Amino acid sequence: MTKGAMLYEGKAKQVFETDNPNEVIVRFKDDATAFNAQKRGSVDLKGEMNNAITTLIFEYLNTKGIPTHFISKIDEREQLVKKVQIIPLEMVVRNYSAGSMAQRLGVEEGIKSPVTIFDLCFKRDDLGDPLINDHHAVFLGAATYEELDEMYELSSDINDLLIELFDQMNIILIDFKIELGKDSTGKIILADEISPDTCRLWDKDTMKKLDKDRFRRDLGDVTEAYVEIYERLKKVLQK
Repeated sequence: MTKGAMLYEGKAKQVFETDNPNEVIVRFKDDATAFNAQKRGSVDLKGEMNNAITTLIFEYLNTKGIPTHFISKIDEREQLVKKVQIIPLEMVVRNYSAGSMAQRLGVEEGIKSPVTIFDLCFKRDDLGDPLINDHHAVFLGAATYEELDEMYELSSDINDLLIELFDQMNIILIDFKIELGKDSTGKIILADEISPDTCRLWDKDTMKKLDKDRFRRDLGDVTEAYVEIYERLKKVLQK
C-alpha cells in the first residue's frame, strides 16, 4: 500500500489516494473548528486521540455487524479506509436535548427524550449545513426515500450500540452526528469518524462534558477530555 497525492482536506482531516482505487488514507489533524468554522483553533493530541477513538469504535461496530469504511489503523494519525462517495447529508441522532436543538426549541440542555430524535442536515458549508427534511433531501437529489429509510435504520442501530458502549464507560451519549457513504458496490456504510468531535459525551456522575463542547464553549481541558474518553474506551474494549 503506497500513499499518494492528497485528494481532499477538510476542517479536521486529510484524505490521500493509495495504489488501490477503492482505498484511501485518512489523516487526522489537531485543527479544531466550531460554529461552521467561525471559531478556529488547535488542540494538542486531538488528531491522535480521534484516530485512536474512531479506530476502537469502528472495530467494535464492525464486530456488531455495522458496515463501516474502516480497514485498519496505520499509525498514530492515519488509518486505511474504503473509498466511499459521501452522501451529502449529516445524520444527527439525539437522545437528550443539547446544543442547537435546545436553542432552537427553547428548552434546557440535558432533558432525556422519550424518543430518539433524528435531524437531517444538508452538507453545505456555505449555507451553514442547514436542517432539512426528507422531502428536501429527495428534491436535492441527495438521497431517495428508500435510501433515507436505510440511513435511518443504520443510524438507529449505531445509536443503540453506542448507548450500550458508552454506558459501560459511565458516559451518557447525549447526541452524535455521522456521515454515511456508498462503497464501490453502492452499499451504504458508515464513514468519517465517531469521536468527541462528533459526539456529546457527559460523565454520568458529574455531568462534566467530555467532548468538543469544551472547545466550543471555552471550558478548558479539551485535550484532557479527549484522553479521558480514550482511556475509558480502551479499558472497556480491551479487557
